[in-house]
Parts: sequence; structure tokens; C-alpha cells
Amino acid sequence: MTYCVAMRMDAGLVFLSDSRTYAGVDHINTFRKMHFFERHGERVLVLMTAGNLSISQSVVNTLRERIESGGARNLCNVPTMFEAAKHVGDCLREVHARDAESLKEFGVDFSAGLLLGGQIQGEEPRLFQLYAAGNFTEATQETPYFQIGESKYGKPIIVRIITHATSLDEAVKCALVSMDSSIRSNLSVGLPLDLLVYQRDALRVGHYCVIREDNAYFALIRKLWSQQLREVFSALPNPDWENIQLTAEALRQNTSLNTPRSEKREGES
Repeated sequence: MTYCVAMRMDAGLVFLSDSRTYAGVDHINTFRKMHFFERHGERVLVLMTAGNLSISQSVVNTLRERIESGGARNLCNVPTMFEAAKHVGDCLREVHARDAESLKEFGVDFSAGLLLGGQIQGEEPRLFQLYAAGNFTEATQETPYFQIGESKYGKPIIVRIITHATSLDEAVKCALVSMDSSIRSNLSVGLPLDLLVYQRDALRVGHYCVIREDNAYFALIRKLWSQQLREVFSALPNPDWENIQLTAEALRQNTSLNTPRSEKREGES
């Protein structure tokens, strides 16, 4: 399993992924889940993957082979991000047609989730989530982010913070806190992390780094978030029991709870 998050704001895009694969406590490995395709001044596309590692690697390798062979349709010549998402979906279906039945015979589900974002010259930055069937949805101003993998632990902070107007720096902080929550809650998510920041209309990767255990900034974010979260929690008021409306006595007087099991309600046979 893994955790990847991508955010599309007015200012640009932020991508963050872990690199852990997990198949039991004695089988933990590191594989990169982020891949980007760049042509300075013309396009930047970023792809992140989750699910079955063999499937995602097959899709990425197929995409790269199409580029290297100069195929009539590849990520370096499609005219729009929508066409790029269709192309990735087609490659995913191709892998499904080849491998799905064989995997099924061995009791393995065809599981894959992908995030594709970026900008091609002449259009806005765009972000898509692709599913195992090759279909996809696009991020909107109302929902400017996508998550794949172990998403539940890192979602609460994103829901509260991220809007289309969020700055890139704020989005990076939010993504890192979201990742820290996932790492602390699930062994299947872990360092190192890949972080990529793309500024609107730059048409080149702005910031890219690999975050390891010794990364001072990530360590500071983790420390301050935990510390200040505890402080905010401690500052919350304790329960005011005198003003709680539903008391134990009210519960005891609730007729629906006190109805003897032997009594039959009207209309029951």
C-alpha cells in the first residue's frame, strides 16, 4: 500500500507520495510512486501510482516506451491534459487486457489507482484521478485535491485547509502534515517521500526533492504539528455535565428503551 496526494490550486500544483510497498511485516520494500515527464517551456506531467506494484510499473513502462519509440500518440505529443488522461487510461486498459485474467487465476485482484496532473502549453493546469478500469475524474475548484492509497488518515487536515486559493507553500505544509498522519497511523506508508511543486505557467518543474529521515524541515513540521495539536486539544473546554441535555435519568425514562421484550407492538403478529 502507499499514500499519494495531489492538489491543484490557482497558483499551481503540489504532489507528494511515499515509497513504501507492504506485503506483510517481513516484506517491506521501497519503490518510487512518482514519475514526471517534462519538456521545458512546453509541458510538465506528473503521474503517481498506488495499488498492485506490477500493474503500475507496467503502465509506467508502457507510457515511457511509447515516448521513446516516437509513437503517434504519447505523453509528449498529446495536445491537452484531457488527452493525456485518456492515453494513460488506454495504457491501463491494455495492461488489464493482458494480465487481469492471469492475476485472477492466482487470486490477485487487478487493483490500480493513478493521479495525473500538470500543464500543457495553451491550457490551464489540470489534475485527474484514474481508476482501474481506465476511467477518470477531474479536480474542480470545489474539490481541488485527490488522494490514492491509504487516504483516510491524511484527509481531515486537507478538507479543513485546501481550497483553490491556497498558496503553494501552504499546500506543501498541508500535504506534509497529511503524510505524517498517514505514516503515524499505518505501517504500509513510509519514508522516503517524493515532493514536487509546480508553479502555474512555468512549464517546468519548480521544486522537487526526496525527503528522508534526516530531512530537517519535515522533522520540524512533524514536531510542531504534534506539539501544537496537543496544546490546542488541552485548551478545549472540558464537558459541562450540568448542561448536558440527555442525562442518564432521561435515558431511563425513555419508553422505547424500557419496553419489555415480551410486549408486542401494535400491528405485530
